[in-house]
Amino acid sequence: MSSSVAGPDCCGGLGNIDFRQADLYVMTRLLGYVDISDPRFVAAVLAITFNPLFWNVVARWEQKTRKLSRAFRSPYLACYSLGCAILLLNFLRSHCFTQAMLSQPKMESLDNPVAYCVGLALLGVGTVFVLSSFFALGFTGTFLGDYFGILKEARVTTFPFNLLDNPMYWGSTANYLGWAIMHASPAGLLLTVVVALIYVVAVLYEEPFTAEIYRQKASQSHKRS
Repeated sequence: MSSSVAGPDCCGGLGNIDFRQADLYVMTRLLGYVDISDPRFVAAVLAITFNPLFWNVVARWEQKTRKLSRAFRSPYLACYSLGCAILLLNFLRSHCFTQAMLSQPKMESLDNPVAYCVGLALLGVGTVFVLSSFFALGFTGTFLGDYFGILKEARVTTFPFNLLDNPMYWGSTANYLGWAIMHASPAGLLLTVVVALIYVVAVLYEEPFTAEIYRQKASQSHKRS
């Protein structure tokens, strides 16, 4: 049974807290550690932004022209080549991310064993999502094979796709977040925000186009039957 008489409400209650000011305080404090004009930080932002732009532009160009498939005389070889290029670009992105973190100061409140273990756990979870997504989709499914005409018979619904959409993207984001926390790096945390935002834009750009590819496939199969 609750009492109808309440004691004094310290600070006026949660309803009087301006959460916008709290968010601004956190962002201001984070930016206080980060030199966004540092060349290594700029290089990391450019690498993070360029990668999805590159693979989406090339994949859509291939889907419309089939020039890569003709150049390699096989859609599979063309897809493998694009996949290898994406992997190399991702290694470069991770290198730039790490160099940007190491070039800037640490945050004292994150530089402790508990935060390190949290970061390590996030890195582990992210790696599980990335690898399990790759094994579920295969190489061509992971690296835009549907734009090369290499289509799957049905939507993948096994782990981790039964837990969330686009698990490879969010697994990659968790990896960067964990890596940043392990290094107690405000620059890494800010770059992780950039990674997440770029992936959100990529999903909004990719999903309707991919859905249209499979809609056309279903329509053609229906006509043949």
